[in-house]
Amino acid sequence: MPGQDRVVHHRAVIFDLDGVLTDTAEFHYLGWQRLADEIGAPFDRETNEHLRGVSRRESLEILLGDRQVSEDELEEMMARKNAYYLAYLENMTPADTLPGAVDLVEDARRRGLKVAIGSSSKNAQAVLQHLAIAGLFDAVADGNSVQRAKPQPDLFLAAAEMLGVPAESCIVVEDAASGVDAALAGGMTAVGVGPAERVGHAHHRFDTTADIDLDRVLS
Repeated sequence: MPGQDRVVHHRAVIFDLDGVLTDTAEFHYLGWQRLADEIGAPFDRETNEHLRGVSRRESLEILLGDRQVSEDELEEMMARKNAYYLAYLENMTPADTLPGAVDLVEDARRRGLKVAIGSSSKNAQAVLQHLAIAGLFDAVADGNSVQRAKPQPDLFLAAAEMLGVPAESCIVVEDAASGVDAALAGGMTAVGVGPAERVGHAHHRFDTTADIDLDRVLS
C-alpha cells in the first residue's frame, strides 16, 4: 500500500457521496437501464458496476460501446437519464444515509477536522438536501466544479482549495477505484470503502463506512 510510513498532519476529510455516505447506485442503475432499454443498448448489473465513480458522459460512452452518436444525441441521452435519476431521487429520505455515515462525519468535525464532499455527481447538492445533511459540510465540490473527472485529482483538489487546506493534509474517503486513484494522484491520504480488489490500493481499507476507524487513519 502506498506511503504507509509517511507522517502527515491531517486537517480535513473529503467524502465521496455515492457509496460512502448514501447508496444511490440502485437509482443510477434503474436510470441507465431505462435509457438502455429505450435505445436498444445491452445493459445489466455487471455493466453497471463499471460505472461506479465514473462521470455521466463516460458512463454513457461505456453503455454505447462502439455505437457512434452525435454530440446532440449524447447530450439528449445524458439529460434523459438524469431526469429519470432525479425522479427516483425524490423518494430519498434521511433514512437513506448509510449506517455509520453521519456518525463518521460528526466524529471528524469533533476532532477539529474540516469536512467536504468530493462527488462526481452533478446532483450532489440535491442528494445532500434529501438526506438532510447538507449543513454538516464546510464545502461541496461536485461534477459542476471541475472539467476533468476522476481518476484525475481535480475534484479533490478543488475541495481542498475550498477548505483552504493543502492537498497533502486531506483524507479522502472513496468507494471507487477511480476515486482512490484520484486521491493518490492528488497526494492525499486515501481511505477505501469496499473489497480489496476494488479499493485495496488505498492507504487504508475498510469493508463498510461503519467500519472506518478514524483513530487508525489519523495515527
